[in-house]
Amino acid sequence: MRIDVRGLTFDVHAGGPDGGDPVLLLHGFPQDSREWDGITGGLHEAGLRTFALDQRGYSPGARPAGRESYRMAEIVADAVAVLDALGLPDAHVVGHDWGAVVAWHVAARHPDRVRTLTAVSVPHPLAYAASVRKDLAQAARSAYMLFFRTPWLPEKVLSARGGALLRRIANGNPTLPPDFLTGALNWYRMISGHDLEGLGPVTVPTTFVWSDRDVAISGHAARRCAAEVTGDYRFVTLEGVSHWIPDEAPDRLLDAVLARISPRRPR
Repeated sequence: MRIDVRGLTFDVHAGGPDGGDPVLLLHGFPQDSREWDGITGGLHEAGLRTFALDQRGYSPGARPAGRESYRMAEIVADAVAVLDALGLPDAHVVGHDWGAVVAWHVAARHPDRVRTLTAVSVPHPLAYAASVRKDLAQAARSAYMLFFRTPWLPEKVLSARGGALLRRIANGNPTLPPDFLTGALNWYRMISGHDLEGLGPVTVPTTFVWSDRDVAISGHAARRCAAEVTGDYRFVTLEGVSHWIPDEAPDRLLDAVLARISPRRPR
């Protein structure tokens, strides 16, 4: 389906039984809503209704010009507006990579809209920022962002040879078409300390899923996440899995999501 909000048109891929508890799925870079294909079937079998959103810069009708349009506040407002358009007062929220960042912000700033949170790979933004400052391993793992923030060159490099490097970054998993990289890269270009202003701890029931072979997120950053959640919190570590958890370990991720959403549901 297509949803018109905030002057943009977003693609939202809905599935599962009508009337099922709603789950909003937020993808990361450089992927789109297809990254959830490995777990949506299991969520539907559990009686849940899923809404996988192609976010700003990814939906063809939601690629505004100018990097200023990609501030985190705008992207968070998109997610809330989509919930409004769907007639959902609240939902379970699951996000991976940049989608996890959006999910953390929505849960912290709009807790009344989030039943539960499952964040995948990327910890609470305050935990991440603290680790970049204090942990050399995390600072080194974040260095690639400096390149992604430069003008035009990342598009040229990542789209060369039909997007070969882009696919390599994503470990061979499906990615955004290289012709549409600018909007996605503008998320990086608009990273700002202002994003953290007024951002407090998350109070809703939360699970953070991290993998021990993640090249982008250090163990220090992952463990630091607990300090930024005051609601019921679970930290799930997947051993032997890279950053691309939804693609490489969908069954284990599904278990973690279902355990958070419906802890008493038989599996």
